[in-house]
Amino acid sequence: MYSLLFLGFVSFALTLFLTPLVRNLAWRFGIVDQPDQQRKFHSAPIPRLGGVAIVVAVFAAYGLLLAVRFSSGAIVGEDLPLVLRLLPALAIVFGIGLMDDIVNLRPWQKLAGEVVATILAWFGGVHVSVVAGYSFPSVAASLAVTVLWIVTCTNAINLIDGVDGLATGVSIFAALTMLIAAVLDHNFPMALAIMPLAGALLGFLRYNFNPASIFLGDCGSLTLGFLLGCYGAIWSEKSATLLGMTAPLLVLAVPLMDVGLAIVRRFIRGQPIFAADRAHIHHKLLSRGLTPRRLVLVIYAICSIGATASILLTINHGRNRGFVIVLVCLAAWLGLQHLGYNEFSVAGRMVLGGDLRSVISAQLALEAFEHEVKADITLQQCWDVVCQTCPLFGFSGIIFHFDDTTQQWGINTGWQARIDFPGHGYISLWREYGARSRGASAVIFIDSVSRVFNQKLSKFETVQHE
Repeated sequence: MYSLLFLGFVSFALTLFLTPLVRNLAWRFGIVDQPDQQRKFHSAPIPRLGGVAIVVAVFAAYGLLLAVRFSSGAIVGEDLPLVLRLLPALAIVFGIGLMDDIVNLRPWQKLAGEVVATILAWFGGVHVSVVAGYSFPSVAASLAVTVLWIVTCTNAINLIDGVDGLATGVSIFAALTMLIAAVLDHNFPMALAIMPLAGALLGFLRYNFNPASIFLGDCGSLTLGFLLGCYGAIWSEKSATLLGMTAPLLVLAVPLMDVGLAIVRRFIRGQPIFAADRAHIHHKLLSRGLTPRRLVLVIYAICSIGATASILLTINHGRNRGFVIVLVCLAAWLGLQHLGYNEFSVAGRMVLGGDLRSVISAQLALEAFEHEVKADITLQQCWDVVCQTCPLFGFSGIIFHFDDTTQQWGINTGWQARIDFPGHGYISLWREYGARSRGASAVIFIDSVSRVFNQKLSKFETVQHE
C-alpha cells in the first residue's frame, strides 16, 4: 500500500513541476493550439504538449520506486518483461500524437499507427478474450476484437478532448475506477500500473481545468486512450468470466458513446468518417447554453455514475449485469433525446414510419426508368416510359416537344419544371401543389430525365452522322 501511495504522490508532484516547464517549452517552439472560433473557442493560443509531462512523470515515478527499493519494487521488476514488451506499442502511439501536435498528420496515418501499436500490444500480452460471457474460439477473433477495442478507446479520448479539463477528468474517473477494482480484486500489479497514471492526471488537471493554460495535445489524449484501452482489456481478463467487457464499457461509456455517435451520424449524412465537426456531445451541450465549466461538471457526474456501476458489477461478479445494462441503455437513449441529434430521429422515422420502404421502391422505379430509356428504343417509346413513371414521383402532367412535334399527357396545373434540349426541344413536367411522391424528391426524377435524355439524344446524333 505504501508503494501505491508513493507512486501516486510522486507522479502527482512531478506533473505539477513538469507541466509548467513543458508549457514554456511549447511556447518557445510555437507548438500551440490556435483558436478558430468554429471548433476551438479559447481566446488565445494555448500550448498543447501536456501529454509529455504526464508520460515523463509516470515513468519517472517507476524509476524512483525501483531506486528506493520498496518491497513492491520487486513486483515491478518481475513484471518488467511485460512492460518492456508494451513499451514499443506505447512509444508508437505517443510518437504519432507528438508528430501530429507538431506537423499535423493525416487521419489515416494516425489510424494506421494505432492499429500497428495495438497489434504489438496484443503480442505483448494484452488480449480481449471474453465479451458478454462469450470466449473467442480463435486467435484471429481475439486479435480483431482487441484491435477494435483499443483503437476505439484511443480515438474516443482524443475526440472528447474539446473542452478544458474534459478528457483529463474523464480519464481520471476511468483510471481511479480501474484502480479501485484492482485493489478489490487483490490485483496488486494492475494497481501498480494504474496508480502513477491517476496521480499524473490529477496533477495535470490543475493546469488543464477551465481556464486551461495547457492542453493534452494528441500526444496526451491518444496515449491516455491507448493506456485505458489496454487496462480495460486486462481488467476484463482478470474479472469474472460473465463480467467480460461490461465494466470497462461502463466506465468509458461517455467517450465511447461519443465516438460511436460520430461514426453513425457521419455515415447517415454521407460525410467522411474522419471529418471534424461540431456535433460531439460536448458541442451539443454547449449549444444548449451550458458554460464550459458546468458542462465538464455534468459529464463528470455522468462518469461517476458509470464508475459506480462498474465497481458494483466487479464486487458482485457480474450479477444483475443485464439489469444494469438495460438502465444504462435507457439513460443513453434519454440523453440522446435531450441532445437533439436530428440524424437519428429522421432515420428512426424512416425505418418505423415506412418511409424507408417508399425510398427503396422509388429508387427501384428510377433505376427501371433509366434502364428502359437507355435501351434501343425510339423517342415515342421514351415518351411512353416517361408517362408511365412520372406519377410515381408526384407529377400530374407532361408536355413533350421534340422536332416540332408536341405531345401532352395528364393535367398541366400547379408548378412546372422545364428541361431544355438545345436543337431538339424540351420536356415540361407539371406537379400539383402539395403533391406527394413515393419517398423520393421530385428533383431526383427531373435530374434523371435530363441526364438520360441527353445521353439518348447524343446517341441519335452519333448514329445520324455515321
